[in-house]
Amino acid sequence: MLHLPHKIIKSRGNFFLLGLVTILLVGCSSESVKRAEFVLAYPPPPDTARFYFERTIRSSFDVKEITGADKLKIFATGTLGTAQGLGKPYGIAVRKGRIYVTDTVKRAVLMFDVPGKDFKVIGTEGPGALSKPIGIDITKDGEIFVADNSAKRIVVFNEDGEFLRAFGNRSILKRPSGVAVSPDGKRAYVIDTGGVTTQEHHLFIFNAKTGELEKTIGTRGRKDGDFNLALQITVADDGTVYVTDSGNFRVQAFNPDGSHKMSFGTVGRKIGNFARPKGIATDPDGNIYVVDSAFGNFQIFNDKSILLMFIGQRGRTPAPGQYMLPAGISVDEDGRIYIVDQFFRKIDIYRPAHLEKNDGYLGGEHLRKANS
Repeated sequence: MLHLPHKIIKSRGNFFLLGLVTILLVGCSSESVKRAEFVLAYPPPPDTARFYFERTIRSSFDVKEITGADKLKIFATGTLGTAQGLGKPYGIAVRKGRIYVTDTVKRAVLMFDVPGKDFKVIGTEGPGALSKPIGIDITKDGEIFVADNSAKRIVVFNEDGEFLRAFGNRSILKRPSGVAVSPDGKRAYVIDTGGVTTQEHHLFIFNAKTGELEKTIGTRGRKDGDFNLALQITVADDGTVYVTDSGNFRVQAFNPDGSHKMSFGTVGRKIGNFARPKGIATDPDGNIYVVDSAFGNFQIFNDKSILLMFIGQRGRTPAPGQYMLPAGISVDEDGRIYIVDQFFRKIDIYRPAHLEKNDGYLGGEHLRKANS
């Protein structure tokens, strides 16, 4: 669980290099080499750190156990062997240490199983073959819902990537870009981005099991409940549905039945404003995480839409905490944050300050308990 104060955390910068944690003097011939370990803390002192940058994932080699054949190839050729990297990642969903990422170039969902040290490509063949996967969500039961923008449908897999079913069609969906499932697994909420030449900018509510369309919400516009090029969607544990209404520079919240609950945000360049809101997620405490592609960061709000803090900055290098084209975001059961950058083709992971490195699903804590 995250425990953020219900006030703005005034940080003087997007990140902080938290000193030299350890300095090792290692002899190398007649010279000594200094090795320093740095910790990225958010926000910087004198405020209390709430998150630490933990790691970056770029390819299967960041999670998969390297085989003897891989080691031999690395030794012989200097290459990464059979590593499979991210092409153009967009959406992300996480469950029990498994990270699922939609990739529009690879036309697939890439699964990084961190505790299981495994990697898998999902949705490349058969009835579940994907064309342009963008939005993604995973239920508490492990069903993976993927919004296929080009095929104009929602495709459902089990947690191991086996095709289960699909719903939606070209007569209903035009440009589905986001999907989220209610906590009880009964409703699937789908955002249809529409386009600049159409008024069909909608939030659809489907029966998540049968695929039956239950309700259509909104049209293109600025009123509460209407949309302008909405992009992504998430559902909080209390059932509140949050949508990044990108062209209106705001986040809209809806009750489980689709009735409008509230809106927040406005266009601007200050912290708390939006320039290009894209990915959105919530955590177990009900806080709301909004990626802004133009700012190169994500902002964290409480459920009353009060800004708590922000993390990240726009940068020209793929360094930790720097983003050129951030897109999807997810928060796991333990409070870790996962953010995707399309340009740098990476996933950055942040750990809440109260969680130790080896704790939680990503740290393998649950596997250790199961094997003890």
